[in-house]
Amino acid sequence: MILIKLLKESLIFAFSNVMVNKLRTLLSLLGITIGIFAIISVFTIVDSLERNIRENIAQLGDNVIYVQKWPWAFDADYAWWVYMRRPVPDLRDYEEIRRRSQNAEAVVFSVSTGGMVRYNGTYLENTGIWANSHEFETIRHFELERGRYFTPFESATGRNLAIIGHEISQRLFGGMDPLGREIQISGRRVTVIGVATREGMDMVGGGSLDEMVLIPLNFARTMYNIRSDRLNPMIMVKALPGVSNQELIDELRQVLRSARRLSPAADDNFALNQVSAISQGLDQIFVMINLVGWIIGGFSILVGGFGIANIMFVSVKERTNIIGIQKSLGAKNYFILLQFLYESLLLALAGGIIGLLLIFGGTVLISSTSDFNITLTGGNIGLGLFVSAVIGIIAGYAPAYAASRLNPVEAINHTF
Repeated sequence: MILIKLLKESLIFAFSNVMVNKLRTLLSLLGITIGIFAIISVFTIVDSLERNIRENIAQLGDNVIYVQKWPWAFDADYAWWVYMRRPVPDLRDYEEIRRRSQNAEAVVFSVSTGGMVRYNGTYLENTGIWANSHEFETIRHFELERGRYFTPFESATGRNLAIIGHEISQRLFGGMDPLGREIQISGRRVTVIGVATREGMDMVGGGSLDEMVLIPLNFARTMYNIRSDRLNPMIMVKALPGVSNQELIDELRQVLRSARRLSPAADDNFALNQVSAISQGLDQIFVMINLVGWIIGGFSILVGGFGIANIMFVSVKERTNIIGIQKSLGAKNYFILLQFLYESLLLALAGGIIGLLLIFGGTVLISSTSDFNITLTGGNIGLGLFVSAVIGIIAGYAPAYAASRLNPVEAINHTF
């Protein structure tokens, strides 16, 4: 009980001194505030960015293999001059995979481009046009807020129908019901049969349907040359339940090498991409960004720590007489030590809390004014408070230790 009482009195002394010297307190915690703001704001942005990107990546499907011309890679030695000579996937590749694959649940041929979308006097330029074969909804899960998906007959016959994204619907029709209305895509009339549910910001490209128009592949064949490299043709293959990605990749490699008549010694002239390649590349990028955050914020916190240590040494000098009186009345060394450690800790924590409050205000502002959802997590709050506490203890220990070792007689007679 006596120990608890002494700890409580030490905390009260420290708090009283902090409140008496308000200006000095403000200047002392400014460095910590800036440092915590710098570090935790970087972590908060990176965490939110990573979460949004990974949500977009998840929409691509972790059990889907993408047959494309270009591989997904983040290597510095990316051999683009080799890949550019490759042929693009075509309908023959698609049909061979459909016919011969034993491990595929669904196979989709897909092309995408940009075009003008028009309804009456409203024009949307460079709108994403995404044309897919019928099994697209099996591979790319999405929900419709209105309407329906294409029927097998509509996909097979290439009917002039479209499913539009949420943002496209808002810009073209406002509050009107778009179902059954005709829009023009690159000059061709199509009827809207569905509106996709809002998915949010697209962080990886091709992830969100909000600003996309979906049309049947066979209808797109009447509008575009789907063998053109500019339409980014690709084949999406979803693995059967229980089939690993590697099993599917091995099978697809055999099918495509046979279909393209490649000799055993020849390299693959196609890429078999999977979501894990993006995830691994992103892991490296986010590690580097976090490291930069630590470096930037670390210097600010270091300066703040020196500022607190300097102020604490001044505080010891100012209160030397009081320390002498306390020790002459029986105060133990640890009681004096705790007074100054608590004061330093309070300064650092106050600076950290202010920095966290600034970050929280920024997250609320950004989230309410943009599609980017940014969140200050409990983990980052805890990290900010922990770093503040550690800096406060380290910065305050030397002056606190010096104060606890003062001779009571010399301290009472000291003049500042």
